[in-house]
Amino acid sequence: MGNCLNSSTRVDNSLSTQNSSGRSNVATSKTSFSSVPSTLTCSTSSNFSAPSYSEKTASTLPTPRTEGEILSSSNLKAFTFSDLRNATRNFRPDSLIGEGGFGYVYKGWIDEQTFAPSRPGSGLVVAVKKLKPEGFQGHKEWLTEVNYLGQLHHPNLVKLIGYCSEGDTRLLVYEFMPKGSLENHLFRRGPEPLPWATRIKVAIGAAKGLSFLNDESQIIYRDVKASNILLDPDFNAKLSDFGLAKDGPTGDRTHVSTRVMGTHGYAAPEYIATGRLSAKADVYSFGVVLLELLTGRRALDKTKVGTEQNLVEWAKPYLGDKRKLYRIMDTRLEGKYSKKGAHELGILAQQCIGNDAKLRPRMSDVLAALEKLQDSKSSTLQPQDDQVRTSSIARRSPMRNPRSPLRPASCRRSPLPSYQRSHEH
Repeated sequence: MGNCLNSSTRVDNSLSTQNSSGRSNVATSKTSFSSVPSTLTCSTSSNFSAPSYSEKTASTLPTPRTEGEILSSSNLKAFTFSDLRNATRNFRPDSLIGEGGFGYVYKGWIDEQTFAPSRPGSGLVVAVKKLKPEGFQGHKEWLTEVNYLGQLHHPNLVKLIGYCSEGDTRLLVYEFMPKGSLENHLFRRGPEPLPWATRIKVAIGAAKGLSFLNDESQIIYRDVKASNILLDPDFNAKLSDFGLAKDGPTGDRTHVSTRVMGTHGYAAPEYIATGRLSAKADVYSFGVVLLELLTGRRALDKTKVGTEQNLVEWAKPYLGDKRKLYRIMDTRLEGKYSKKGAHELGILAQQCIGNDAKLRPRMSDVLAALEKLQDSKSSTLQPQDDQVRTSSIARRSPMRNPRSPLRPASCRRSPLPSYQRSHEH
């Protein structure tokens, strides 16, 4: 990380938001803050004004600009290094629950009222992220996270409880998320795969968090990926790691020009190519996560061959075809999913990862489609009934019920029937 920026540092990620409305349980899991964002390309940054969030604001805070202003207006607990060392039992190896390019994440305990260190097993469980001085996630990203999570509060955003800044030492204290990350549940071979209904629930939770950021707060998250979606005991999803978050465009502007940051496999193609960032880049990344939920495959997998290494390239040809979709479905589900629901989710993912950013849906539309899918019979259909019907169809003679495999695209029902070009963002 090199030398830390001083208190006069100016940050272009500025906002004014609502105050906290209570304190939640506590965040992290083994490698839940992993997958350090990769720098993809660079372009010049442009200045833009901070948006106003008066509609969501309980009491509007002054727009913070300097480090001192951000820390003083963040509504967070300022921990001492000694407190966090005691809370994590001196950062002992058996307290380590995650590791990434930024540093390490430790499990700790603090008093619920005073936030003073407490004995293991008593008080509030927390996740303490300790940045490496030379880590990829440097001081600016640390400050950005304090800036946003210190003021934004939503059930589907991980709660930042406090921070520590002493000398070159930078730490963040989050609520603890006992179920870990979506990445762990999808890609680590455990005894049971993540059930279909739970996958839809996780997608809805993440979509709620993104919709709050993109559509209500005009903030671009810029780091949507499975490892940044954390899960509470009931598999409610929360977005974590806001080091790359950025204020979205205001006024007539359609995008923000900025240095390209993110993770390979998730970053939107137009953002990689031009450095022009809009909320539609988050929609693209979320579409990749939907593909991961469908297929059980990573966005990028170097163990695969050819186009199978890139999930988007591999999955795209199958998404709009109900008869072919089963070829890319997660085999660990063993057919225990709604075929109609999977088809609808595939079409939704296809819309999110479209090459033309202007034609991608807004996150609020994606959320509405997911909630409709969850409420409909297409997600609650018993898998065995679906399988019986499928096997029954398979036994019919094609001569008795001829059907052309060249089904017109107009016959494919979109989960976003009301989405039109007027939603261009």
